Amino acid sequence: FIGSTGSGKSSLIQLIPRFYDRASGNIYIDGQKIEDLDINALRSKIGFVPQKAHLFSGTIEENIRFGKPDATMDEIIHAAKIAQAYDFIMEKPHQFQEQIVEGATNVSGGQKQRIAIVRALCMKPDVMLFDEPTSALDPEMVGEVLSVMRDLAREKMTMVVVTHEMGFAREVATRVMFMDEGHFMEEAAPEEFFSNPKNERLKSFLSKVL
Repeated sequence: FIGSTGSGKSSLIQLIPRFYDRASGNIYIDGQKIEDLDINALRSKIGFVPQKAHLFSGTIEENIRFGKPDATMDEIIHAAKIAQAYDFIMEKPHQFQEQIVEGATNVSGGQKQRIAIVRALCMKPDVMLFDEPTSALDPEMVGEVLSVMRDLAREKMTMVVVTHEMGFAREVATRVMFMDEGHFMEEAAPEEFFSNPKNERLKSFLSKVL
């Protein structure tokens, strides 16, 4: 999903795990309305990485287990390697037992986001939701997170992504959808979407971001 700030992208993506309930229309997963699914079962299959990951006071391991308290250490390590977090965690003095201080000032923004991805991956989700996961990062950290997401795409992980990273959308997306003022205005495969936009508001948006 791409579009200007305030177009409704984040609100839309938060409807999928039912953080909010829809006012109209329907959302289906594998042909079933999400309201017909048990909400806990629904959320157990969805990993969510927000714009700005929140880490709690406690160890890195405890922060990861917040997503799946009964995760084995092997599962945590496996997820950390997928999220390109394992190496920087092992460089910490206490590794997975490193304490996250108040405000998480002892980890960088990119490290926080990758720990959040580890937390989500430990749930072994069917779908990963990314809500502008690079928007709060310094430019040098953006590449770290996008690299992880590219790896997940190569592994055929189903991802729903809100992003302003047009290069990432061109490279990774199966479909790109443009939102404007709460409505879908255009949807297409990346090649057609970026090379031959039909909607005038989309043309205007792309002229500003490309």
